[in-house]
Amino acid sequence: MAAKKVTESFSKSLIEEVHKWGCMKQTGVSLRYMMEFGSKPIERNLLISGQFLHKELPIRIARRAIELESLPYGLSEKPAVLKVRDWYLDSFRDLRVFPDIKDTNDEKEFTKMIKAIKVRHNNVVPMMALGVQQLKKGMDPKIVYEDLDEIHQFLDRFYMSRIGIRMLIGQHVELHNPNPPPHCVGYIHTKMSPVEVAQNASEDARAICLREYGSAPEINIYGDPKFTFPYVPTHLHLMVFELVKNSLRAVQEHYMDSDRVAPPIRIIVADGLEDVTIKVSDEGGGIPRSGLPKIFTYLYSTARNPLDEYPDLGTADTVMTMAGYGYGLPISRLYARYFGGDLQIISMEGYGTDAYLHLSRLGDSQEPLP
Repeated sequence: MAAKKVTESFSKSLIEEVHKWGCMKQTGVSLRYMMEFGSKPIERNLLISGQFLHKELPIRIARRAIELESLPYGLSEKPAVLKVRDWYLDSFRDLRVFPDIKDTNDEKEFTKMIKAIKVRHNNVVPMMALGVQQLKKGMDPKIVYEDLDEIHQFLDRFYMSRIGIRMLIGQHVELHNPNPPPHCVGYIHTKMSPVEVAQNASEDARAICLREYGSAPEINIYGDPKFTFPYVPTHLHLMVFELVKNSLRAVQEHYMDSDRVAPPIRIIVADGLEDVTIKVSDEGGGIPRSGLPKIFTYLYSTARNPLDEYPDLGTADTVMTMAGYGYGLPISRLYARYFGGDLQIISMEGYGTDAYLHLSRLGDSQEPLP
């Protein structure tokens, strides 16, 4: 089915070219390099950046397209996964038919095209999640999901690569902004206040909790709001939002039938020499030790499966609810690792959970290229 589908909509020569480019070496960049290079977005630098992406993006996209063709357990044949693979092949073709970038006009046209590619891939995460849910629904319930290591490893590589592709495109596109916000170099904020980002992310998570449950625990943030370091605020917002959202849900459900007031969630921002660490602590009852290995897998969630609630959920209308795909933690950990950080979860069953988000403040680590 998958092979037939490929040859139907994509030429044999394109598929051969995908395999050729998928064997080429990827080139990683560091946060510091992106920041220094982008601090002078003159025409010459934008031209160099465009030429780099013209060669680099097809390599990264080809690698993912090849992997999408040969996934275990029949995952490649799921309708949602076929759709994602088609997006990758379309994007590869768009990049390869684009002529060499020789001058500023070429570079501007190229920038428009990669902007469209980024939009085309907006729904890759929910669409892949839907593919995995389609796989789960048809599987023998006796299969232990954590044992499906190949799928977890593939999704880790796939999403890590996606973070990198979107960062490179977004960074290049944003360097064209004629009025960048103060202290911003593309996506990177050179004086980002982690306390401020944590406040915004917490407010967003709390708003969702209020909407879903009708009430939400308080959130207390400790740390110096004046402390800043260079980082990508959208990445940090996503990670803190996810951790706080999990804590809110745990506390809310733990105290649902209690007369006691739900205790606040505490966020501590610590600034070390190597790392900036953000700790999110809750008293939501914790996670049993047997459940801890599962929390970073893509096939596990304690919430209801969205496909059970919306059995006719099609590939056209993927929804992201408060919880259910079980993707928040593994993807947050990838975002942390992308720039040399990490995410750890430590739990006390019967009491609560502490999440430690480590962010490297040196900015020297290369992208981890799957």
